[in-house]
Amino acid sequence: MPHSTENNVAAEQPVQDKLPEIITHPVPSRLLDSKQCPTPHINSMEQYRSMWKESVEEPNKFFGNLARDLLSWDKPFETVSHGSFEDGDVAWFLEGELNACYNAVDRHALKNPDKIAIIHEGDEPADVRHISYGELLRDVCRMANVLKGLGVRKGDNVAIYMPMIPETMIAILACARIGAIHSVVFAGFSAESLLDRVADCGAHIVITSDEGRRGGRNIATKSIVDNALAKEEAHQVEHVIVYQRTGSGVPMMENRDLWWHEEMEKARPVCSYEKMSAEDPLFLLYTSGSTGAPKGIVHTTGGYLLGAAATVKYIFDVHEDDVYACMADIGWVTGHTYILYGPLTLGVTTVLFESTPTYPTPARFWELIDKHKVTQFYTAPTAIRALQRLGDQWVDECDLSSLRVIGSVGEPINPEAWNWYNEKVGKGRCAVVDTYWQTETGSIIISPLPGCTPTKAGSATLPFFGIQPVLLDPATGAKIDKIDETGVLAIKNPWPSMARSIYQNHSRFLDTYVKAYPGHYFTGDGASIDKDGYIWIRGRVDDVINVSGHRLSTAEIESALSSHNSVSEAAVVGAHDDLTGQAIHAFVSLKPHANVSDGLDRELVLTVRKIIGPFAAPKRIHIVREHPKTRSGKIVRRILRKIVNGEHNQLGDTSTLADPSVIPSIVSQVHQ
Repeated sequence: MPHSTENNVAAEQPVQDKLPEIITHPVPSRLLDSKQCPTPHINSMEQYRSMWKESVEEPNKFFGNLARDLLSWDKPFETVSHGSFEDGDVAWFLEGELNACYNAVDRHALKNPDKIAIIHEGDEPADVRHISYGELLRDVCRMANVLKGLGVRKGDNVAIYMPMIPETMIAILACARIGAIHSVVFAGFSAESLLDRVADCGAHIVITSDEGRRGGRNIATKSIVDNALAKEEAHQVEHVIVYQRTGSGVPMMENRDLWWHEEMEKARPVCSYEKMSAEDPLFLLYTSGSTGAPKGIVHTTGGYLLGAAATVKYIFDVHEDDVYACMADIGWVTGHTYILYGPLTLGVTTVLFESTPTYPTPARFWELIDKHKVTQFYTAPTAIRALQRLGDQWVDECDLSSLRVIGSVGEPINPEAWNWYNEKVGKGRCAVVDTYWQTETGSIIISPLPGCTPTKAGSATLPFFGIQPVLLDPATGAKIDKIDETGVLAIKNPWPSMARSIYQNHSRFLDTYVKAYPGHYFTGDGASIDKDGYIWIRGRVDDVINVSGHRLSTAEIESALSSHNSVSEAAVVGAHDDLTGQAIHAFVSLKPHANVSDGLDRELVLTVRKIIGPFAAPKRIHIVREHPKTRSGKIVRRILRKIVNGEHNQLGDTSTLADPSVIPSIVSQVHQ
């Protein structure tokens, strides 16, 4: 079978355009049956519409009441919202004082110290820890005292480079307790990437582990930290705190490196918390694009915490006795908001998962749900597609009856994967919440609500409270009102959990997010709105391909390709083309038992022509063994884009890829 093909079907008879039928799925009746499930917090579209209307027309009233309801304040706020996008001075809950750690830990530990706060599912299935709110409070206080003893004070930055273990959450909460700003760096980043972030935030303390564990392998976290800190740019780092995860021997630098367990043994388990202004920074989280220095996104205490708590309560319909499981990494914003701050602020049990979806078997996710009686489950489309590819038998062997809500995050989910997730994992009895948001938004901004929103496979549906989405013409900035026409997705008016700045570079924040389309927050994503007002995310604006004047969404083409019964996963990018401006290149991986034939690439082209139209047909189809993916499972389309554009010698840092060895074979296929 050829690895790629030119699209030479232009002379054929036109393929009849036929869009697949879009089915609207009602709210599962089980969720509205009080004998089977808790009554949803929002259980009708009328209730949702009324609350959303108040949230955008009277935001001060709505969010003032919500903040008083969900958060504990040491000093009440008087001003609910202040400032504007234009002036770059957005602020919420001025005059108010609170502490994020108190809200997430103390108030629940004081009320019910034995309630389980964290279930840690280690890399090995038998390695399970249950940590109560009372235990969590004591350990957080100890670590807070350790940090204070090392000179960390309110407003100082602390870098955290740790695996998926409870001590990572303890370190984060200890920072929040004393008013230090935590900067968590995903533990899959290279030493160079870690150095960039430590140097930019000026951290004097780095917290890490001897090693991490993932998929049966040890990860050399301390070694990576040592390599990063050997550079002059990290000269300000005074101490490295090292947790023993595996017990493997690692070199310890005298006068710099400290063992976590030794410092904790000396520390008192009581530590008063710092009263923080609602607008004091809580954390930095770095994002990076294909170019430019990493951006330290600044999130503040009051507004962010409210967004985290409100979205967990309403979008996942979380109740007091629920067990909430988000499969993200704590090093990303999804982990911050939906493993740590959101669930813990509501006082529920949160699951921290250290391993991979397929270790030691492809049943790992489903066994986790069965074992811990998980009620809400949240993962990425990439993981869903990968597990779908491996077969239904792994799901069918497990009892998933505890589930009420299953969520998707990270990128638009194609309808085939959505339907499998709904039917095989949710058994048609669970709400599927396809959530849209970003590091910069702090919390989910578009999503169904389990008890009231009818859903459509592939649509993020409707805006959350306080969110006013609009579609803008990318060239003129004019509002697009036409149904199903793709435009730039922007948000009118600020909301509490949005980022406030880029660390020490506020002008870059304004240029990136609020000056592109004055009066709006610029998401960088394309979207369309259907006749029912449902929002369909079409992928990054820079992932919209312009072929002979046709603006084509890569996500839309990928979804079409994935509808073919031989395709496991598809990634589409644009290549420079002298004739048409850009040409479509599709990278496709196949299901294990796909019927591979010489005509498969032609079939795939015809599938796209049939579902979207002849103008969307890929010029090249590349059948690949595996896509380049991050260790969290996200396809790195930037690398594919550079390969097709002849920039494969300028790929940059590829150390975060799960398997960098896939790149040479892809390069040879494209440029043979």
